[in-house]
Amino acid sequence: MSDLDNVVAHLSHHPLPNHVTPTHLTGQVAIPEQTRDTSSPLDHFNTAPLEDVLHTLLTCLHSPRWAHRVADHRPYPDLESLLAAADEAAYDLTAADLAAALSAETLPELPDGTYSAAHTALCAAHAAYEARFGHAFVICVDHLPPSEVLDQILAGIRSRLTNDPEEERVVAAEELRRLARGRLRHALRGAGL
Repeated sequence: MSDLDNVVAHLSHHPLPNHVTPTHLTGQVAIPEQTRDTSSPLDHFNTAPLEDVLHTLLTCLHSPRWAHRVADHRPYPDLESLLAAADEAAYDLTAADLAAALSAETLPELPDGTYSAAHTALCAAHAAYEARFGHAFVICVDHLPPSEVLDQILAGIRSRLTNDPEEERVVAAEELRRLARGRLRHALRGAGL
């Protein structure tokens, strides 16, 4: 008989003692059950009331048609599916939808500490843009470091002032789509639905 067989035979005749629970702990769990909130912001987006989701979506892109299209296709299996649906809905904006969305936009915010001459130059360029196209200048600068935002906005306005209105409508629609995508990502990160 091997050593292991001897140990097994000994334990079968002499079982280990049962754990004794002190009487004051009877019925209590020694280690509380661990619960962890495994819901994600996307889970919340998928299950939130329609009114809350529409409110959040309208802060991303002020187009009721776009917001309803994105909300109506819930639930989304992952963030990329949601963003793809948001992109598709943005590509399908009518001229009236685009005009409504653009009317709700404001000039992009400049980083703190931007000097006043830059504000003056930006206001002048923006006024020229609005006079030509009838809506606020929109540009997505999410990917830029704050030190480059002002230059990119000014360069964008100046270069896009040369567009004809139809060409600018296409560019503005693409910038709105990019803005909506970034805002939607930010809204989900904040989980403030």
